[in-house]
Amino acid sequence: MPKSPVLKVLPWVVTPALVILLIVAWQVYVTAFDVNPFVFPPPLAVGEAFVVLLGDGATWAEVGVTVTEVIVGFVIAVVLGIVVGVVLGKLPWLEVSIRPLIVVAQVAPKVAFIPLFVIWFGFGLTSKIVLAALLAFFPVMLNVLLGVRSVEQGQREVMRSLSASRTQTFTQLEVRSLQPYLFAGMEVAIVLATIGAIVGEYLGGSDGLGAMVVSAMNSLDAARTFALILLLSLIGLVLYLIVNEAKRFFIPWHESVYGLRDSAM
Repeated sequence: MPKSPVLKVLPWVVTPALVILLIVAWQVYVTAFDVNPFVFPPPLAVGEAFVVLLGDGATWAEVGVTVTEVIVGFVIAVVLGIVVGVVLGKLPWLEVSIRPLIVVAQVAPKVAFIPLFVIWFGFGLTSKIVLAALLAFFPVMLNVLLGVRSVEQGQREVMRSLSASRTQTFTQLEVRSLQPYLFAGMEVAIVLATIGAIVGEYLGGSDGLGAMVVSAMNSLDAARTFALILLLSLIGLVLYLIVNEAKRFFIPWHESVYGLRDSAM
């Protein structure tokens, strides 16, 4: 496989360059068109608000609330997604029987359930965790189901020729086969869990960074609102990178990991 040093340094050059270009374009726009800072603040004002935000101890308490909601919802979604995905993958008749219900549950607007979640679980963390888990569940479940179904027939025949039991076939063949699909689902799920927790805080809570965004918007503090959105984006990025690194640790043998690593060397 070709190894290019250019590909290895490319993300460290292109990404900062694009960020700088975006900030410059942002500053030029607000200066050239004399945009009202209450509507669209300049990047320097957002930067100052971001520094103030990070220096406030209350911010980190709210970060803890939001991250807790995301992680707990994500873990619940992964556990349930694996269990349901494996069961449906092993029992095609059951998957076919309840497929309409799966589709309906997947396309239903989960945000519309927030008022019900607030009624059922209150304004605390539970309603946000439930929404985060609900949004993150389907990508995990569907990818695990696909992973179970993607085991090649030839590999199953090899296990049968070795007189492997069902348990051995599952643990030594199917689990290994579904792992890349599981991590693909988890990478999507952690993003959706973050969105679910934040939206839940927007619409039905008084704690967390989502509630802080609502408070800043109600105060017409656009710079603080932008700073909070930037902080939320960085938290989402860190959580995604953690899941991505977990994939590199648990399945270094898969092409999606070593292929990318080799191409960057």
